[in-house]
Amino acid sequence: MTDLHFYTNPMSRGRIARWMLEELGEAYETHVVPYGPEMKGEAYRRINPMGKVPAIRHGETVVTECAAICAYLADTFPQAHLAPDQRARGDYYRWMFFAAGPLEAAVTNRSLQVEVPPERRGMVGYGSFETVMDTLETALTGRQFIAGDTFSAADVYVGSHVGWGLQFSTIEKRPAFEAYFAGLAARPGYQKARALDDAAAAAMQKASD
Repeated sequence: MTDLHFYTNPMSRGRIARWMLEELGEAYETHVVPYGPEMKGEAYRRINPMGKVPAIRHGETVVTECAAICAYLADTFPQAHLAPDQRARGDYYRWMFFAAGPLEAAVTNRSLQVEVPPERRGMVGYGSFETVMDTLETALTGRQFIAGDTFSAADVYVGSHVGWGLQFSTIEKRPAFEAYFAGLAARPGYQKARALDDAAAAAMQKASD
């Protein structure tokens, strides 16, 4: 038995949390939550009132939102060494929450064809899509990891955004982005998490046919 429970759908941001869990190396139980009535139902909304995945339950503690899940797991299981030491902790928090805030907002608005007028850019947290891409490129150029010299939970989160963006062309295919994600995608934890989610997605599709 494990007291670490993972609520997800393989066609969701739950893939980020799955990767984090596989890097962690701890036993966990997966609960696949289908979209629709079950995800919006009373039982699951006791876990996440937003009615969305992913979420984790660790004992009596429930954590939602991918960046928070990554940060919580890194701090709660320090033996995995997924939170950097104090020298790199500023970059760790800075870029994890840059991805959760400006990067996600800029990419989402671009995907929805929402253009912020230049005179209103001061009202949004990211300014412009171009500024976000340039800032991310500067952060990743010449670096294997986003915070210090070792892989961390911030790489799981930032790397997931970069990988997803490259796959679906929601971020620009710049050499710094491609080189950064190529290194992360070779990790065994990423490979195992992807295989598990791909298998779960295939099983769901087969069940619906």
